[in-house]
Amino acid sequence: MIGFTEAQIMAWVTPVFWPFLRVLALFTSAPVLSARSIPARTRVALAFFIALCAQAGLPEQPLVSLNDSKAFAVGVQQAIVGLSIGLAARIVFTAVEMAGELIGLQMGLNFAGFFDPATGSQSSTVGRFFGNTTMLLFVVVNGHLLLIQTVIASFHAFPIGADPLHVATSMRLHELGAVIFSYGLHIALPMIGILMFVNAVLGILSRVAPQMNAFAIGFPLTLSAGLLGLAVTLPMLEQPLIKLLNLIPDIFAGR
Repeated sequence: MIGFTEAQIMAWVTPVFWPFLRVLALFTSAPVLSARSIPARTRVALAFFIALCAQAGLPEQPLVSLNDSKAFAVGVQQAIVGLSIGLAARIVFTAVEMAGELIGLQMGLNFAGFFDPATGSQSSTVGRFFGNTTMLLFVVVNGHLLLIQTVIASFHAFPIGADPLHVATSMRLHELGAVIFSYGLHIALPMIGILMFVNAVLGILSRVAPQMNAFAIGFPLTLSAGLLGLAVTLPMLEQPLIKLLNLIPDIFAGR
């Protein structure tokens, strides 16, 4: 009769279980991967499959049994790292959506707001459009594969068994706060320049021809220039998005 000891079972289970927790935490917080349209069973099964396939590429990890006194701390560590990677990806989306908010403010479309169920707040039409476009580009440029690659590479920078509080303080997530404003303004800058030029032209016309009602033609002209500018500048969104996504491996893969 074939028998197995508890130590043997733990030696087989734990090398897969801890990476499984980290990948599952990523799927819980990352954009697109955490969408409500994806069933929870699908996310759990996909996380287990990725953790199982990643065993060949993972570094040598300490064996922490599930009934060990450090098991809870190790589980918290995996959740912190996985959730942080997903949060970093959401910050990338927020930077692009902020660019849309700035453009919508210049176009005069911020009065038309939509309720965003993901954040529980109001978002403008242009910001929502930029968010949906970013979601499509995220899949097209294989951003989901980059996140999976990052969470696997994070085992080199944050190995299993480290202090969860030390892991939380060593991750440079605070650097991504400035990314929202710097990259958001960088993406919106061409459109802001175009719309400022249109407003300057309207100001000059109102001084040259006071009898012309600048308010009557100002909004249609600004809106038309904004839509044409979006059609011209929107194809340029791919490169800033790729640069933003490349910041995530730099933080979590120890580059």
